[in-house]
Amino acid sequence: MLSPKQLFFILAFSLLVLVGSQLNFSPIIGADNQFFTMFQFFGPTAGAFLGPIVGAATVLLAELINFVFAGKAFTLINLAWLAPMLFAAAYFNGKGKRLVAAVPLLAMVLFWMHPIGRQAWFYALYWLIPILATLKPNLISRSLGATFTAHAIGSVAFLYAVPTTPALWIGLIPIVAFERGLFSLGIAASYVVLNTVMAKLHLPVFDVDPRYVISKRLLLG
Repeated sequence: MLSPKQLFFILAFSLLVLVGSQLNFSPIIGADNQFFTMFQFFGPTAGAFLGPIVGAATVLLAELINFVFAGKAFTLINLAWLAPMLFAAAYFNGKGKRLVAAVPLLAMVLFWMHPIGRQAWFYALYWLIPILATLKPNLISRSLGATFTAHAIGSVAFLYAVPTTPALWIGLIPIVAFERGLFSLGIAASYVVLNTVMAKLHLPVFDVDPRYVISKRLLLG
């Protein structure tokens, strides 16, 4: 059973997702009228506070509310866009290393099985990042792993749902490095802020990490 405080967090998080999803960050190259939004900068953090299952369910609920609010069509690719952040939230929780590492590994195999993906096979090597990040988990590695897990799932869904060319994927390689680097920094910063708020409000129903609580001592060194 969820506590009232957890339910409040879920509702507040859903509202935050609704707002963040309206703020476009960059267009998704190759997709008409599809954008990465500010949601990418904080979405996975729900998994850290609520656990992998409830955290992913919270992200799904928030995405569905935004889906209806934005009036998106129930197309295969639109529905596929719901999946990446669910797995990113589960990854960011930091538990179940073998399971979270299996997701990007499976994505690599599926990418290489596709005739277009096979011609740009080195693009999928990005997804070694979330696998290797499980070896030494910390805030930065978890943030990188989460955003690249979302990237792996989104890329494979895009590959199989939308006609593309090898040149498109090869051209995306430097763009991915820039965007995912920013997303990972945003996830880490968002987590520190939310973690600090949870700690200051003394909310024991959430998984608060004392290592990432902003304090005067931390700020002053």
